[in-house]
Amino acid sequence: MNLSKEKRNELEQRMQKVGIREEDLIEKFILGSGSGGQKINKTSSCVYLKHLPTGLEVKCQRERSREMNRFFARRELCEKLEQLLFKEKSKRQQEIEKIRRQKRRRSKKAKEKMLASKRQHSEKKGFRQKPQE
Repeated sequence: MNLSKEKRNELEQRMQKVGIREEDLIEKFILGSGSGGQKINKTSSCVYLKHLPTGLEVKCQRERSREMNRFFARRELCEKLEQLLFKEKSKRQQEIEKIRRQKRRRSKKAKEKMLASKRQHSEKKGFRQKPQE
């Protein structure tokens, strides 16, 4: 699977915006791990990137293709640097925090309030029924 030119250009512009130069990167290819059978144990498709000025490190083994993993690793590095520089949370982190908030247990007062509104709603629905003879 090859990357489109638009995606490559977009990544290069993003890297320039953050201030990442290819000369500042150390790139290594590591043997992959996890499921995938013999093939994953033989090929070095996992990409390791280190940005020398900041010391940020990224490992990526999302795809089977080394080229795709290089792209994703650079994208992750950009996200980390943007977060450091601009103090803004990436979309992925915002989604993670949203899920964490959704899974968090409700406080006792919030639970009581929710149950009271449900009771009130059920009473309201009870008035809609036909009168029994």
